[in-house]
This record gives sequence, structure tokens and C-alpha cells, in this order.
Amino acid sequence: MRVTQSMLTNNMLTNLSSSYEKLGKLQEQVSSQKKFSKPSDDPVAAMMGMGYRTNLNQIQQYKSNISEAENWINSTDDAITEAVSALQRIRELTVQGSNGTYEENQKSNIAEEIKQLKEHLVSIGDTQIGGKYIFNGQNTNVKPSASADANGNITYGTELINLEAFSGISIQINTDGSNMFGEALGEDGSIQKTIKALTENGDVGAMLAELDKTIDSFLATQAQVGARQNRIELMTDRLSQQEVFATEILSKNEDVDIEKAIMNLTTQESVHSASLSIGAKIMQPSLLDFLR
Repeated sequence: MRVTQSMLTNNMLTNLSSSYEKLGKLQEQVSSQKKFSKPSDDPVAAMMGMGYRTNLNQIQQYKSNISEAENWINSTDDAITEAVSALQRIRELTVQGSNGTYEENQKSNIAEEIKQLKEHLVSIGDTQIGGKYIFNGQNTNVKPSASADANGNITYGTELINLEAFSGISIQINTDGSNMFGEALGEDGSIQKTIKALTENGDVGAMLAELDKTIDSFLATQAQVGARQNRIELMTDRLSQQEVFATEILSKNEDVDIEKAIMNLTTQESVHSASLSIGAKIMQPSLLDFLR
């Protein structure tokens, strides 16, 4: 079979085109640091990558939910701690007021301070985070104290708010304010009864047991909040581990070994340069070139 100059030229151009294509892919891998740029380059890896990326996005969304839950629960814990401090101060004042040597005007002064502490507890019950009232159930856009009637009774929402912390796992982030503030601040609550006893010369000492019961109610709720805080910490650690694992799998599936890619690119550049050099020698001038 006779090999013509055109055959040599066509073969060389075909091989050069293939070399350019390989060189382009390697350059793209090095610049993007990805094994493929479109699904057709590696359909199997692309499909697996979609699954891995979906899993990673879910984990990141769960972390966002956990962060929101953590903010709510930490704010709740701080608010209850502040409320307990106010209640303990009320108890101290009640102990003073139960002293039989105190005159009527002194008891009135004590009652006035307790009234101020009661107002402080009302403001704690109106605690917000991100513009949402955390003790009013699902009515987070409604200020609890706005529902107060003429006797000072405040109605707090009791509905639960749950956030999904993991697949199939939800965590309660709000706390029922009616079991704490609603009972303590109402006209039949221990605080109002104490104020009445001080101003109407009642049995102030008898109020200590009711105040202790109110304080215990707040502390019991705070213990529940603390248990949720501990669970959130465990879930945060778990999600962080899952995120690292999912990121590692996604990286192995899509990210290129940069050292290997650079080495392959350098090798291909050498091969391409050699191909150009050899091609220049093969494509010798023909008779027609001399006749021009």
C-alpha cells in the first residue's frame, strides 16, 4: 500500500487534535481541581456526586436548625435564671415582711418593691429572640403581656414548637410560659397574694411556702431546658462528624488529585510538543511547493 503525503498529513492532524483534546481536559482539571466538568465526562461519578451533595446539603440545613434551637433554648435558660433571681429576692423581702416588728408603712414599702419585681417578671415573660416571643407558644408574633386582663392575668400560649434536628428527629425549642409566669403573676398567684398580705396586714409568713412552690416550678422547668441543651450539644457534635464524613466522600468522588493532574499535564505537554516537532519533519515540501 502506497503511503501518500496527504495520508501522513491527515493522520498527524487527527493525532494532534486528539492531543489538544487531552491537553484541554488536563488543563481544565488543574484549573478547576475537579475530575469532571459536566455529567457526560463521568456519568456514574456525576450521579453519585448528586447524592453526596444532597446529603451534605441536608446536614448543613440540620446544623442551621440546631443553631436556631440552641439560640432559643439558651435564651430560655437565661430568662429563667433571671426570673429565679427575682423570685428569690421576692422571697427575701417576704421574710423581712413577716417580721412582726415591721410597721404598716414599712410593709407597704416592701410590697412596692415586690410590685416592681413582678413587673420585671412580666418583662422576662415577654423575652424575644429574633423578634419572636419565646414563651407564647406558637403565637411568637404576639406579646404575652398584651393579653393581660384588668386583674393582671396573662394568657400564655401552650403550643409546642419543634425543629427537625436530624432525619426523623425533632427537638422542642420553646417552653410553656403558662406553667411559670402565668401561674406566678396572676391574681391568684403567689406574688400577688404576697403583695395583698403585706398591704392588708395579712399572714405574710404563710406566703413563703407558696413562693417556694413557685420557685421550684421555675427550677423544674429550667432542668428540662438544661436536658434539651445537653441533647443539642450531642446532636451538634454528631452533625459535625457527619458533615466531615460527607465532605470527605464528596471530595474523593469529584476532586482531582492535584499533584497527579499536574504531572499528567506536564507529560501531555511534552508529548504534544514532540508530536508537533515530528509532524514538522514528516510534512516535507512537495513538488507543487517547488513549482509555485
